[in-house]
Amino acid sequence: MTIAQPVDTPLAPEILAHYVVKTPRAKEMIEWYRTVLGAKVVHEDKQIAFLTWDDESHRLALVKIPGLVRYLFPLARLRRKILGVDHLAFTYSSLERLLLNHERLASLGIEPVWSINHGPTTSLYYEDPDGIRLEFQVENFPTAEETAAFFDSEEFADNPIGVMIDPGYLLERLRGGAAPSELVHRQAGVRPGTTARSNKRAITFRTL
Repeated sequence: MTIAQPVDTPLAPEILAHYVVKTPRAKEMIEWYRTVLGAKVVHEDKQIAFLTWDDESHRLALVKIPGLVRYLFPLARLRRKILGVDHLAFTYSSLERLLLNHERLASLGIEPVWSINHGPTTSLYYEDPDGIRLEFQVENFPTAEETAAFFDSEEFADNPIGVMIDPGYLLERLRGGAAPSELVHRQAGVRPGTTARSNKRAITFRTL
């Protein structure tokens, strides 16, 4: 067996396997991820639960901590708005899948806290029961090269945040026969007769 020679460049891992959350709301968290992502519990005991929603053995581990903790740290949900990890992003393979999932969740009372076309992506942000923010996105450009070119464009320099959108309106247009390629432009999700927040105006306390 030949051992590979030393390298002088970083060797990045190939897969982001899972994330782990310490939570005083394990039951609510499990139910939320079941509803939102179709997650199933692959193991659960008094200390921890492992969940997955694809072919990975587990994508999320919930470490169970006493419910009293939520009262000891009443402002813990606000921490993300100030420092630390802001959100996790999940990519959908098509705009149709992203919007159909939005429709399904909305019918169950689960609404995004932020719906925005960033330019590179069309993104819907949700928060789980612990306030962890998940971005569900679809790529607006077919190639990474085109996305990189947009990042280098004057349009992105003028508005690096994007334009807030109405995902229900996008789904109406899609069902009306509009091509997905027409619906990934920044203004495509702005319902006629409304003025969408854009750029820094799209950032409020709720969307922050």
